Amino acid sequence: MFDSPTGVGRSKRPTIALLAGALVAISMPPWGFWPLAFVGVIAFENALGDSLTRRQRGWAGFAFGAAWMYIAMAWMWYLTVPGYLLTCAMFAALHALAAAFAPTGPWRTVGRPAAHTLVETVRMSVPFGGAPLATLGISQAGGPLLGMARLGGVILLTWVVFQIGFALAGPALRVFELVARKRTGVGAQPHGFVALATIVVLIVLAALAPEGSNVDAKPLTIAAVQGGGEQGTSALDVPSSRVTQAHLDATATIDPNPELDLVVWPENGVDVNRQPFEGSEAHLAIADEAARLGVPFSVGVTVDSEFSAHPSADSFVNAQVIVTPDGNVTSSYEKVHIVPFGEYVPMRGLLEALGAPLDQIPSDAMPGRDPARIELPDGTRLGVMISWEVFFADRGRAAGGGAILLNPTNGASYSGTILQTQQVASSKLRAVETGRWVVQVSPTGFSAFVSPDGRVFQRTGVSERKVITMDVPLREGSTWYSAIGDWPWILLVIALLGTALWFGEWHPRRDAQSAS
Repeated sequence: MFDSPTGVGRSKRPTIALLAGALVAISMPPWGFWPLAFVGVIAFENALGDSLTRRQRGWAGFAFGAAWMYIAMAWMWYLTVPGYLLTCAMFAALHALAAAFAPTGPWRTVGRPAAHTLVETVRMSVPFGGAPLATLGISQAGGPLLGMARLGGVILLTWVVFQIGFALAGPALRVFELVARKRTGVGAQPHGFVALATIVVLIVLAALAPEGSNVDAKPLTIAAVQGGGEQGTSALDVPSSRVTQAHLDATATIDPNPELDLVVWPENGVDVNRQPFEGSEAHLAIADEAARLGVPFSVGVTVDSEFSAHPSADSFVNAQVIVTPDGNVTSSYEKVHIVPFGEYVPMRGLLEALGAPLDQIPSDAMPGRDPARIELPDGTRLGVMISWEVFFADRGRAAGGGAILLNPTNGASYSGTILQTQQVASSKLRAVETGRWVVQVSPTGFSAFVSPDGRVFQRTGVSERKVITMDVPLREGSTWYSAIGDWPWILLVIALLGTALWFGEWHPRRDAQSAS
């Protein structure tokens, strides 16, 4: 037991909780040491033990969450420093609540994983639509449990990591004591053993679960264009015309090929102000390239909302459109899940009244509408998740009706590779969850092809100009996760937490009151 005289002293527990959170952070890309997620949870249980007060457990939970978030979400510093400091503190506070109110005693082995999974589920949805960044699911995108995503997505992966760690560290896995029950003073409990056995069953189910299948048709030969350029720059630093020209120059290196079926440009490849995209100089230049190659282009376009499918004044839309070889724009999808403090400012009026500097985001993006698909001239449907949307499992499911998923993105504003590598990991999760290939394309990196089993092909380097080409199979069918979504797993986690609280906290107290 961790609370024995030779166990961890109370004064050292906050330090151990900080270290535990740091280990979880380093399990994330770009570091990617996925086993450290389990080690971190084991260390966290070691810090919590079974003798701390509720307040002490809360502070340990905050230390754990703060180290995890401030390290693994450090990229957010480049987006908004106040937002980074506040968001990470808020997410750490969620883990403080989970640590404080999860049951103690033997039932903590079940209750703590459920509580911490539940608060991770909360931050996938709130505030402002959620921020599912640096999740435990992302940490496992490079590990052997990735296949479980086709069964239960990120929520199941999150619970599995927490449950394995807490069960291995807690008091309930002492199987040798279960065998020797007749020994005096033995108090072993089966909770951790049962939980780990359940995980083994889930791993087997994930291996047997459907993962979609290839369509009996020719694969699409897709060229993804990365124009290259310096990272850590914003639209105020680099004129949009330069970005468009960089992608035109990269596209010019593609030789006409009768096998080529589609050229994909990234998010914000074109930014058009005060005029529609159709008829603009950028549109005409792209149409010329489409005619030269004889294939349609999928292009990321930012345009004033008044020229979009759903007009609105004083705003813009972020869209992915199809330009055919004859120059027509035949299909489009406007981004649904837009980025708070990146593409729009929540509570703009209040913040302006308080004097907040909002000059970097002078107008707000307008969200589009589903379905999250675009259609090629031959009728092939492609699912689309624009940039930020790839972090959200529900956007992958919304796009999963396409035969291939596109993730046009733009990470040029961020220095380093924390966000970019976590986005590749998210593309792997969405590919496995939906049973579809994902084509991720960025102006400055990373661009790649991701298979339905999570393998990454032809990932580009940061800032390089490159065109990557691959024959991408069309897919059909559903995985169990794409069919049922998150709610069954959320309800299961709630049920586990409720059961652990009843038997570990409330029921014993009722029994004690009755006895008195």
